[in-house]
Amino acid sequence: MVFGRKQRVLERLLLVEDEPLVAFDAEHLLTDQGYSIVATVDRVADALAVLAAETPVDLVLVDVTLADGSGVEVARVARARGVAVLFVTGDCPDEAATLASGFLAKPYAQRDLLAAIVAIEQSVAGKPPRRLPGGFQLFHSGGAATA
Repeated sequence: MVFGRKQRVLERLLLVEDEPLVAFDAEHLLTDQGYSIVATVDRVADALAVLAAETPVDLVLVDVTLADGSGVEVARVARARGVAVLFVTGDCPDEAATLASGFLAKPYAQRDLLAAIVAIEQSVAGKPPRRLPGGFQLFHSGGAATA
């Protein structure tokens, strides 16, 4: 099909966010854009359970400061599974570049979240990203998913 939807490398997303409004907005936006939301959770333990269940996940969007711990632990487990990670937080951890594909600073515009995911997807696919949104940092060394 000539005009069909382009196949995405990062289609199945796990959202780890403890601010209900931010989680709701992100889930709604990403679903509207054709992404599949595997789960939206607000605790480290729940995110680790999703990853342990061997549920196919292509990208984890994770806040760092969560009620029951740090999203850094989620990033470590995701990286060990070969899953790309995007830290979406106001407090980027020092080790972010070794654990994640990128960092998007809160607060962010919806278009910047979408552009950050596209940039990570292009990087994972071995292509230079066309555009990097404001408040976003792409890490070339860590957390890239294997397609």
